[in-house]
Amino acid sequence: MALVQNLFNSVSKRKKSLISYMNPNSVIADQYRTIITNLQFSSIDKSFRSLLFTSPGYGEGKTTTVANVAVSLALQGDKVLLVDGDLRKPSLHELFKLDNDKGLTNVLIGNAVLKETIHHTEIGRLDVLSSGSIPHNPSELIASQAMRDLITALLKQYDYLLIDCPPLLDAVDGKILANECDGVVLIVQNGKTHKEKAAEANRILTSARATLLGIVLNEFK
Repeated sequence: MALVQNLFNSVSKRKKSLISYMNPNSVIADQYRTIITNLQFSSIDKSFRSLLFTSPGYGEGKTTTVANVAVSLALQGDKVLLVDGDLRKPSLHELFKLDNDKGLTNVLIGNAVLKETIHHTEIGRLDVLSSGSIPHNPSELIASQAMRDLITALLKQYDYLLIDCPPLLDAVDGKILANECDGVVLIVQNGKTHKEKAAEANRILTSARATLLGIVLNEFK
């Protein structure tokens, strides 16, 4: 079932690795670059610089996808910030092997400044802002004026801001962030994402008045 116009013909095998960096000549890495190409074609009349990557549930490949898209953008010369907006089950710091003592949470509550929390990577022009401390009120932080102000400030420093967030059916955080970003990419996994859950995720994004740019289908053979 096609939930929306599928802008991505991406058929990527999900791997818990930064394959766009480790093996840039691979077929899978090329598919991540195809996602970028399709994003750029979709933004002829509007610039989509702040992008939210989400999924109906956990384990469908959203973190791996957003990380590899960020790597691909950075390798082509764009200045990119990858943000772990999942303040419930963060994992970007594990993927990039980064310290996570301070991050997004700490910046939002005011006990850390941005320059202390951003990690500069060896990958092109890619920086990473990990989640930081796990808060007791993640939804409130995501919905705060501090979060909106941070997005505005970061877009003055970077060409692209890519945000990984909790699944749409697990928390309201994704719905909140979807309305604050230029566009949303929905990740689903062949054989795992139920049709009803994908439809519900699409309904949530519609109710948030989000701009759904397309769907990435993982593990399609």
